[in-house]
Amino acid sequence: MKIAVINSGSSSIKFQLFCIEKKSVLAHVLVEKIGESSSLARLEYEDKKFVITSVIKNHHEGLDRIIALLSEHEILQDFTSLQAIGHRVVHGGEDFHEATVVDENVIQKIKNLIPLAPLHNPANLEGILVAREKAPLVPQIAVFDTSFHFHMPREAFLYAIDYAMYEKHKIRKYGFHGTSHAYVLKQCAKHLKKSAEELNIITLHLGNGASACAIQKGISIDTSMGFTPLEGLVMGTRSGDIDPAVIIHIQRELGMSVNEVDVLLNKKSGLLGICGNNDTRSIIDSGDEKSQLALHIMTRRIKKYIGGYMALLGHVDAIVFTGGIGENSAYIRAMILDSFGFGIELENTLNSANATFISKEKSSVKLMVIKTNEELEIANECLSILERM
Repeated sequence: MKIAVINSGSSSIKFQLFCIEKKSVLAHVLVEKIGESSSLARLEYEDKKFVITSVIKNHHEGLDRIIALLSEHEILQDFTSLQAIGHRVVHGGEDFHEATVVDENVIQKIKNLIPLAPLHNPANLEGILVAREKAPLVPQIAVFDTSFHFHMPREAFLYAIDYAMYEKHKIRKYGFHGTSHAYVLKQCAKHLKKSAEELNIITLHLGNGASACAIQKGISIDTSMGFTPLEGLVMGTRSGDIDPAVIIHIQRELGMSVNEVDVLLNKKSGLLGICGNNDTRSIIDSGDEKSQLALHIMTRRIKKYIGGYMALLGHVDAIVFTGGIGENSAYIRAMILDSFGFGIELENTLNSANATFISKEKSSVKLMVIKTNEELEIANECLSILERM
């Protein structure tokens, strides 16, 4: 059984082809810089890598290029032979709390949610529409970043503003990175030899975008990202939590427009705003004062969220690091966990080795590093739906 997963961005397409029986990736294709003169497509399968550079005008041509590459290398002739195509959709709003087979009604609802995710949902939808055109009889399945957080209690997802803003305009916390948090939860359960429903854990997806999640008995009860992915932790270029009055002040006093503030908070803040760089590896290597300040601000915010989530959960079985930084940066993990208190103890040798378990035996909470695989989680969600069809 072959299932494809498509993550369609505004100028890129990430594509993975899975063989479900063998639990293996048959191929990975990344199409970048769609609509630019320097478009390219990278194919990886087995131990082989190929890069093709030529203009790719739109997502339709992007998927054409993917199919041509797969066919040329005798991996897959076309999409019609697939059992399903899974699509990452960033925002599911309150309409979707699980993976869903795409039909005209689902497409319309995703369109209706575009105002909540104007940078993501249009591109996600474009991938769905093009894939449906190329394989009209193959089930297209939408998997939403927000759905894992759907069951948060109202006291977690409501903002303390006029309640009518929620009732009329659906302004509330939604949370993101749901497929990553869900995947890591399941892997954590396997490592601890327990069911996901038994576990209270804190998952930290740390990358250029970052979020924390408090999971109680297998259910997300709180998460750091909010109405948009801007809220919460300090990220590569995003500010995370900020006094709302700052926005009013810089608009009033500095004359910045709504769009300028949007760019400031989403693309010119976070680590980049503090030290002029959003690559944690080079920030760590640079060692200058602003770089160190940026790292301290970022890790202090993460530590605060962990402490808050420990209070919410009461008992915590594990704190799990994932994402590009969470999986690979022993330095950042040490900054967060060293001298944490509450009986939590990091084992530095294991941490330096990026081991799965990085805590000392006597630590009150297991500290873990688990590599995320959002595409595999989407493929597994598709398989679950196929088995029910």
